[in-house]
Amino acid sequence: MNRKRILVVLAVAALCGLAWFIIQRNSHHGEELKLFGNVDIREVELSFRVPGKLAEVRVDEGDQAKAGELLAVLDAQHYRDARDKAAGDRDAAAANMAKYRAGNRAEEIAQARAQVAQIDAQVKNAATLAKRRELLFKSGAISAQEYDDAVASRDALQAQLQSVRKALQLQNAGFRTEDVQGVAASLRSADAAVAAATTDLNDTKIIAPADGTVISRVREPGAMAEAGATVLVLSLDKPVWVRAYVPEPLLGKVSQGMPVRVYTDSRPDRPYKGVVGFISPVAEFTPKNVETETLRTDLVYRIRIVVNEPDKELRQGMPVTVRAAPAGTTTAKGPGQ
Repeated sequence: MNRKRILVVLAVAALCGLAWFIIQRNSHHGEELKLFGNVDIREVELSFRVPGKLAEVRVDEGDQAKAGELLAVLDAQHYRDARDKAAGDRDAAAANMAKYRAGNRAEEIAQARAQVAQIDAQVKNAATLAKRRELLFKSGAISAQEYDDAVASRDALQAQLQSVRKALQLQNAGFRTEDVQGVAASLRSADAAVAAATTDLNDTKIIAPADGTVISRVREPGAMAEAGATVLVLSLDKPVWVRAYVPEPLLGKVSQGMPVRVYTDSRPDRPYKGVVGFISPVAEFTPKNVETETLRTDLVYRIRIVVNEPDKELRQGMPVTVRAAPAGTTTAKGPGQ
């Protein structure tokens, strides 16, 4: 009997739990979409890619910067000198390349041809002399040494003639392919050195990457700035996002591209228009900096809402409330969606 009572009690408890769960789920389905989050504005830490002495900072904290505006510069004399030296080396390599492409000058070839003709004449004269001395030697008119000297002079001139003829052939053939390729490679290396030096020179300037507000001026003129060390911090005007969180029971009410309204405490009667640009596929616990009407231990999904027309009233970290846009509102994609 006691066992039957226990089973009945357990069954009733299970039914009560199931009923409570269903009621809770239905209560979420019927409620208005109301999410909580914070404004998220991107910040950029601006720095130089190369080290140097900071020569000028043209903006201060709170100043508005426009995309492409020059914000700070280094003392660039060292980098200008390096670029000029690289340009001089490149010009020398280019001149050498032009010489190899043009080949030997006509005057050099003519000079080599004249030298061949000169040695050829000397060879003929030495051969004639050697033949005469051969006859004289056979007749006993001269010594063997005199005959040997004439033959040696003839042979030496013949070897010299072969050498100058080879030189003339090389003059006509021009430079070797390997030499031309080596000079061309040297020119490419010199061009790359000029490009690298020019890049270093350009990197002595900090240019605003986008419209924004200077929120921090870290270094002053005269200070040494290491490569990558922050000089200015820029808060970008766009995109402006809202990082909000939706509990799992309300996840079905949110979809990517859905139009919403973003409310702030300072202007609750003038909401901002926005659109849901991202819904996280991963659940997480509600962050402590987000005020919700449920327990902080509830699992939620992070979403990103792109504000279509932000203004200066939206500031980094500002708490906001997000509600679904009125029915019939056209879906509009915001920047960065």
